[in-house]
Amino acid sequence: MLSVFRRLIRSKFGALIAILFLGVIAAAFILGDISSGGFGGVTGNRETVAKVGGARLTLSEVQDRAQRVFENARRSDPGLQISAFFAQGGVQQIYDQMVGALTLKEYAKDQGIHISKRLVDAQIAQIPAFQDAAGNFSQDNFRQLLLRERITEQALRDDISREILQKQMMAPLGLGVKLSDSLALPYASLLLEARQGTIAAIPAVAFLDEKDPTDAQLADYYKRNADRFTIPEQRKIRYAVIDGERFAQAAQPTDAEIAAYYNQNKAAYAAKQTRSFEQLILPTQAAAQAIADQVKGGKSLAAAAQGAGLSASTLTEQSKQALAGATSAAIADAAFAAKQGELVGPQRGTLGWVILRVTGIQETPARALAAVRGEIVTTLRAQKEKQLLTDFTGKIEDQIADGGSFEEVVKDNGLALEVTPPLLAAGRQVENVAYQPTADVKALLAPVFAMSQDDDAQLVPIVADKRYAIAAPAEIIAAAPPPLAKVKAAVVAQYKLNQGNLKAKALAEQIQAKVAKGTKMADAIAAAGVKLPAPQVLGGRRADILRSGQRPPAEVAMLFQMAANSVKTLPIGNDRGYFVVQLNAIKRGDAGGDKALLEQVRTQLGEVVGQEYGQQFERAVEKELNVKRTADAAARVQGALTAANGSGQ
Repeated sequence: MLSVFRRLIRSKFGALIAILFLGVIAAAFILGDISSGGFGGVTGNRETVAKVGGARLTLSEVQDRAQRVFENARRSDPGLQISAFFAQGGVQQIYDQMVGALTLKEYAKDQGIHISKRLVDAQIAQIPAFQDAAGNFSQDNFRQLLLRERITEQALRDDISREILQKQMMAPLGLGVKLSDSLALPYASLLLEARQGTIAAIPAVAFLDEKDPTDAQLADYYKRNADRFTIPEQRKIRYAVIDGERFAQAAQPTDAEIAAYYNQNKAAYAAKQTRSFEQLILPTQAAAQAIADQVKGGKSLAAAAQGAGLSASTLTEQSKQALAGATSAAIADAAFAAKQGELVGPQRGTLGWVILRVTGIQETPARALAAVRGEIVTTLRAQKEKQLLTDFTGKIEDQIADGGSFEEVVKDNGLALEVTPPLLAAGRQVENVAYQPTADVKALLAPVFAMSQDDDAQLVPIVADKRYAIAAPAEIIAAAPPPLAKVKAAVVAQYKLNQGNLKAKALAEQIQAKVAKGTKMADAIAAAGVKLPAPQVLGGRRADILRSGQRPPAEVAMLFQMAANSVKTLPIGNDRGYFVVQLNAIKRGDAGGDKALLEQVRTQLGEVVGQEYGQQFERAVEKELNVKRTADAAARVQGALTAANGSGQ
């Protein structure tokens, strides 16, 4: 059961892969909007790495799937390296999940479970990336995005079918899981447990050597720690801007166009009258007539309404058409025939008997063509510029789709080609910290960093309907450590910190041994012979420390992993030194009286146990179908991905 409780906290990539487990399609389409981009070209090896009955999983399928998961992760974390992805067990989890999906598919086939085409069609229609601006399924978007991602329609349908199948078969396994108090109470009580400890920091900077390392020492250190200094992938972006201003002259409307627009919209420029009213609506004709008689006798409509326990509403600058829509054509006719201050009604309206009093008459004179010419010119120019820009960008997209190269498209259409310096995904430049990308370049970063070197250029909106750019990578510089000479000062500083960290570790272990034998932490620190920060007393309840899902400091979390009266050392991280952590006291928690907490923990554990049931079912099915796995499949995929991405990427 403890292993189940531990699953409440998942690894970074475990959560990611759970989301992206459906693979290329799920990652790119089903769980979010599609983003274009290739994935390194690692396909090709059709060797079987898992076999279930007559179905098989190939090495290339696992490679492609793992590469896409990695690419999606790196879009949100551009500095992510493939080695970190491997360290979290990413490839192994992907392989296990793909084998599981294949196993469930074959099991469903044996049991006569079938996913209909209509159900898959319904899922496809709900994917946002395939919808138009109105939210309706677009066949054009569907075809274009599949083509851009180099995915067949059948592959999409297969992945969606597997997703539906998994939900249908696995979801019921966790339904109705309800743990007893005897199982939930110990875990709920753990959240109320409080611990207190003494924590001392032994910083590496307390041991820095003023003497620089030799060239040989520095070269050896740099070689062994190259990942620390790796520069994330950089890209030069080539682009050409298309601005609506280029069509300003061509978009200038002619006198004939201006006159035609005026005539087509003559009603908007004609003289018009609007009126303001006080209004009262009553349920019966008798009640309405009684109010009307009081107003005719000298009372205001507001006062007469108030005397009846009602209140009159105000209608401001109403057109005759608007009033007719709210009441009736007959009431509107009468209201616009009345004079200022006159009472209209009662007359039958849609909601009851209506009484109106005219409180204001506003006359708007007709506007001649000369008076509105300027605003018509502005409107027509904007419309023509938009249409000319749309036609122009459409022509460019057609030219790209027909195989036109970036250079050809730029030259043929009279555009100005620009190329940025090497940039990181965030728009920063490694060798020029003062560099600031322009607004145009900022808009191009995300789409261009999602492209592969051999992708067609893309048309990217910078300001919708006004400014666009065609863009593509000019050069992709793989993540790699720079030459030592370029970062020598930083490497020297890190080398010294590393050496100081080794000394901090040795001292931390000495202090740990002394404290374990009964020496007070403060005394052991004072006797260290080095000026160190004073130890601190820290702690609290587990529930408070873990509140809001925030990860507590490692040295505080350590207190909840230690045996009573024990002392441990803990690296601060990044060669910054070590902590010495002493657990002083444990106050056990009891959640027996906290029904809300007990129920919350019971629910969370129930979800985890449900997942455990699903995993046990998968393993049982895999055993029944005699699934054959290749033991070194994950390792071989990692080797292929390392070759495709570069060891430091």
